[in-house]
Amino acid sequence: MLKVFGRLAPDRGVTGTRASGPGSSGSTGRATAILIALRVGYAYNWFDIGPGLLSLGAEFRVGSASWGLLVAAFLVGAGLMQVPAGLLARRSGARRVSLWGVGLLAVGGLASALAPSFAVLLATRIVAGVGAGLFFSPAIGLVASLYPEGRRGLPVGTFSSAYSAGAGLGVLGSSLLIPLIGWRGSMAVGGLVLGLLVLLALVLIPVTAGAAPPPSRRPPGRWPRALTSRAAWAVGLAFIGMEGAAFATGQFIVPFGETVRGWSIALAGVIGMMFIVPSLFGGPVGGPVAERDRHHRTQFVVVTLVGAGVLTLIPFLGVAATILVGVVFSFSYGFVYAVMYVLPHYWTDIPAEEVPLAIGLFNSIQLAGGAAVAFLFGWLVSVSSYAVAWEVLAGTVGLTLVALVALPRTPAARPEVAAADARP
Repeated sequence: MLKVFGRLAPDRGVTGTRASGPGSSGSTGRATAILIALRVGYAYNWFDIGPGLLSLGAEFRVGSASWGLLVAAFLVGAGLMQVPAGLLARRSGARRVSLWGVGLLAVGGLASALAPSFAVLLATRIVAGVGAGLFFSPAIGLVASLYPEGRRGLPVGTFSSAYSAGAGLGVLGSSLLIPLIGWRGSMAVGGLVLGLLVLLALVLIPVTAGAAPPPSRRPPGRWPRALTSRAAWAVGLAFIGMEGAAFATGQFIVPFGETVRGWSIALAGVIGMMFIVPSLFGGPVGGPVAERDRHHRTQFVVVTLVGAGVLTLIPFLGVAATILVGVVFSFSYGFVYAVMYVLPHYWTDIPAEEVPLAIGLFNSIQLAGGAAVAFLFGWLVSVSSYAVAWEVLAGTVGLTLVALVALPRTPAARPEVAAADARP
């Protein structure tokens, strides 16, 4: 990994997506590797609660509608902090904000393990979500800043898809841990491991990486253009359905398997992992494709509709076919999100230092809408059935894609990058 991610971008003199970090290929590789590890641990702490829903539901005497509320609580916390995270990164630096955030997520995971009531658990999940929101958009901007244009696709795609590795580990790992140490012990493990990774990151990510710009180069006190970017709003609205589906499948496939299909928690956890882990391959494919081929709207529509289509089959399938559906859906999710995170680095309507803010904006929209979709899924299960919930979920994924009509064509390159590359 260190060799693959070892080339450092030249410093273009701006923050956000240009290099301001380590000064050697080795330190760049180490910084990228620990950021990817943090992304894995961060996702683990999102998804380790899903396999524990039945256990905590029995302990707190709550049902599937409350489970949906619990899943949504985390997303609300994460969504609320996406834009503030981008604003903070412009002033305080991407490294500082992202590490603050992932540290808070670790604390929230540990606090969730100690929650004495369902109301307190909801509150701690919101806190954990706030930490997650502070981490992501500054961290992905930090990864991109380490590499020159044309070489960001692989590290950004890998960072994006590392989420799926962590989420898959969260589903499978907690499915194996819960019978041994309970849902509380499982969540405590996630928080502790993430905390240790944060301490390691403080050592491995140099303080110059993603540092705040000097006062003379800080953005003026104007309304950021990223917040009014048509492209950012279009991407945010278009993938509300996909975001909600990713969370609903990741969190509800285990209780669905246990209660409807009669699977053991271990088997359900393995199948749940197959709805997440294959996007590890979708990300490294989607990132380079996004840089080579600028027909991004077509990429989004085709791959997302394939993912939505296979979700409609879940109520009618056995174990092997459900695993296949999970693989296809997860790969499509990883591909789409890798394209999505490469895309803002080419938008010419926002300055380079506002790219993390643009990512934060569309993440915020997706998370807020995705929280509503996840809650709707849990509510439909409680008042109707899983079969109805799966079909509505798939329809929502396709419906929100309509917003892509507002997505502009991607330009060949940023004007300032083209000018800098033309200089001898």
